[in-house]
Amino acid sequence: MSLTVSIAQINPTVGSFKQNTQLILDAITQAQLENADVVLFPELAITGYPPEDLLFRPAFIQKVEDTLVLIAKAAKNITVVIGAPIMRKEKLFNAACVLRDGKITHEYAKQHLPNYRVFDEKRYFRCGKESVVIDIAGHKVGLLICEDIWMKTPAKDAKQAGAEALFVLNASPFRSHKTAERLTILKERSIDNDLPIVYANLVGGQDELVFDGESLVFDRAGQLIYQAPSFEAGIFTVDVPLDKSSKAIAPREQNKLASIYNALVLGVKDYVNKNGFPGVMLGLSGGIDSALTMAIAVDALGAENVEAIMMPFRYTADMSIADAAQQAKTQGVKYREIPIEPIFNSFVDALSSEFDGMGSDVTEENLQARSRGVILMAMSNKLGKMLLATGNKSEMAVGYATLYGDMAGGYAPLKDVFKITVYDLARYRNSIGDGFNNPEKSTYKEIIPDRVITRPPSAELAPDQVDEDSLPPYDILDAILRMFIEEFQSVDDIVAQGYERETVKRVANLVLLSEYKRRQSAPGIRITKRAFGKDRRYPITSHYRWHLD
Repeated sequence: MSLTVSIAQINPTVGSFKQNTQLILDAITQAQLENADVVLFPELAITGYPPEDLLFRPAFIQKVEDTLVLIAKAAKNITVVIGAPIMRKEKLFNAACVLRDGKITHEYAKQHLPNYRVFDEKRYFRCGKESVVIDIAGHKVGLLICEDIWMKTPAKDAKQAGAEALFVLNASPFRSHKTAERLTILKERSIDNDLPIVYANLVGGQDELVFDGESLVFDRAGQLIYQAPSFEAGIFTVDVPLDKSSKAIAPREQNKLASIYNALVLGVKDYVNKNGFPGVMLGLSGGIDSALTMAIAVDALGAENVEAIMMPFRYTADMSIADAAQQAKTQGVKYREIPIEPIFNSFVDALSSEFDGMGSDVTEENLQARSRGVILMAMSNKLGKMLLATGNKSEMAVGYATLYGDMAGGYAPLKDVFKITVYDLARYRNSIGDGFNNPEKSTYKEIIPDRVITRPPSAELAPDQVDEDSLPPYDILDAILRMFIEEFQSVDDIVAQGYERETVKRVANLVLLSEYKRRQSAPGIRITKRAFGKDRRYPITSHYRWHLD
């Protein structure tokens, strides 16, 4: 006994009912052509995930209902299971709707609503309380939605209600190591309940979130029998055995850096394209952060849609100018050099009487960054291309960035990428050379000049300046930041692991003092379990300094 299931791993756009409906109808057509018994869509596939406060608008919910009626008419001789928000008796539910031959036959309401990290579903939805088991081609299938499978009870209840298999609709965002966690949970649920599981996941970028797809099928013995591609939309049809185990496959080997890099590329691609920008531009400084940002942008959008601007100053090293020009040439992007000396001098002259008798300090350094920000934003406005900010998580954590200067931009690809990981990703990108879109051509190539990776990092805002003049070495800084931000460890906890107390206290203090900067920063792609954004919500005004107690 088996069911032929088409997993619709689609990339919807939040609120784009016309576009999303067409994706759904196309998937149904393909599933019909492949003689599938059922086509399974991800969580909230009709609206895209997360629709956030759009869910408070009655017209938005009515549009969902109208769309369900339209899709149901296309569900001829096939069962469609699709995610949608539905209003029933003045209560909104995150639902799996079952459609067939013009009718909505069943509705399952998600029972466990995540309300942590990036999730705040309890703001919008009511919890479902009952299992729903449906008949597909003479077989009983239980429905679950995302968080439900992470809990033991919903699967167990579906089994007791007669389910011979479980279908799980998901909008599970990417973060490093997430695949391993999914595999562990699904195997456990399958074995515990002696049921096969079909897990359909969303794919695509939505603001700071990236969904990696990688839908999964487990047999009743807890063996992985299918794994869809990651970061790739598609309709994947699988024969799912119901009464016996099947031939197991090995989970796809997870290359951590490849997964992170692919997530960053997809995040940039969808943010730019879904928001209708004709392309992007960025300041290319000759440093590692802007170099990696440009490589990501080119892989996401194509060289013809990326422009780079080098803005040298008296402190800019010749090697920085040469390396920026070399990378632009290697990647084939449009490249300009616009010196900032005249703009900087005009600012200094305009302020000379106000600053009379005061020595140079960080004010003048920030004026350099803000001069560059003015140029970049002016070019962005004039050409209509979105400006990418190039700062990384380490800098954003401790405020080593200039408001209205190098923080300028509409999207920050590296916002959740620690500095050490930036270096690792740069080496990874060079290791595959021309093979990003053509794996058969994968061979080492200096997409990012090797000197950019090996030279000491510097903001080049003062003579002979390097980052370690102001910050601990990045391997130490990043380790402290991971423990303090992501693990909620105290100063004592971190010191106990061998770090110098004054350094830890200083880093912790910088993190807390920089909250106002981060609140004004561009959104960026989440790749860790505690990104700056929805993951971490601290007050700007706060006198609580627990690390100094």
